[in-house]
Amino acid sequence: AFIGAYEASRAEAGWVDPADCPVDQPGLLRDDYLPGDLKFDPLGLKPEDDEEFAIMQTKELQHGRLGMLAAAGFLAQEAVDGQGIIEHLQGMSA
Repeated sequence: AFIGAYEASRAEAGWVDPADCPVDQPGLLRDDYLPGDLKFDPLGLKPEDDEEFAIMQTKELQHGRLGMLAAAGFLAQEAVDGQGIIEHLQGMSA
């Protein structure tokens, strides 16, 4: 319920009300809304500059993609020899 309420408030903050949108432009974003900026930064890590924020978003996407590739490697290794990552690590220490 909490996540649904938060997503609803984010949608209201980011998108123009459908009643106020032109018919040929559904899903129009507000001018002051930056996609991905959820206004939640308790540690103050978010850059103030929009360009720096876009660079940080790109870095986050690239790191996520690298993590997905690593997870795919773990799964491929397990599919080949039937041992999980823990078994491989235990075998290395013996």
